Amino acid sequence: MRYIRNYQEELTVFDALGSEVRLSILQQLMEQGRMSMNDLAKSMGLTNGAITSHVKRLENAGLIRINAEPSGHGNQKICEPHLDKILFVFSNHNSSQNEFHSHLRVGQYSSCKVYPTCGLSTVSSIIGEVDDPRYFTHQKRFEADILWFTRGFVEYMIPCVIPTHSRIEQIAISAELSSEAPGSNAHWPSDIHFYLNGTLVGTWTSPGDFADVPGVFTPDWWYSSWNQYGLLKTLSVTDKGTFIDDMLLSDISISDLSLSPRSPIYFRMAVPDTAEHIGGLTIFGRDFGNYNQDIMFRIAYSEEK
Repeated sequence: MRYIRNYQEELTVFDALGSEVRLSILQQLMEQGRMSMNDLAKSMGLTNGAITSHVKRLENAGLIRINAEPSGHGNQKICEPHLDKILFVFSNHNSSQNEFHSHLRVGQYSSCKVYPTCGLSTVSSIIGEVDDPRYFTHQKRFEADILWFTRGFVEYMIPCVIPTHSRIEQIAISAELSSEAPGSNAHWPSDIHFYLNGTLVGTWTSPGDFADVPGVFTPDWWYSSWNQYGLLKTLSVTDKGTFIDDMLLSDISISDLSLSPRSPIYFRMAVPDTAEHIGGLTIFGRDFGNYNQDIMFRIAYSEEK
């Protein structure tokens, strides 16, 4: 998701979206997941030169990504969507806030303790063996773009490089999540607990572990009965409390956390033994699920004078 608050700084986005052809290209990519430039041109009934021009403007706006992949006749350019949501905020209020954006791959956690069923995988292969928690400490975990466990936790150290004399006013974290059932089960509730620096800020109940249709970005080799996709959720801790999307989770506000720009910020997602619904957790990153993104972090801050 991208938040746009100053339209003058995002004119390339408005320009890219101001074409029925480019909107159709985005729709094609959201439905298909990934397409070559040649396939896009054929599906749109355009020449290669015309499709290149449109795709370049979408790429410049950060709406899609283009990767070169080897084929039988050299390299081919593969297009894939980069954003699924854009939030335009129109307000006359002049905020003094600045924002720091960052992201971490699913496997870039700083600590963990998980119990089977569990596992993690890169886009090309399972890391080690499933249901063996030892592989959560394997060095290849840093390449993982999906992980799952029945109970336990994974914790991430949030990147935060903001001016020393600043006040953190909001933290927002976006990730694609689901439960973890043996195989899959769309009706498998799980109480997922969210912590910041050891403080429980809220709990969200995931409704299930979904495998009714393939995930848009889930690799073709992935087992069809396994986790295919999740729900994109945004956890926000503000001065008014903690929210999941637009639903209030708790009264824990950003001031309750006493966060400092110089202190580390740890974010934990857990399914503890004390949860009412112990239905596990699956975290989908890039190249898995329905959203082509890592775990995204946004820190809003104001500089103190």
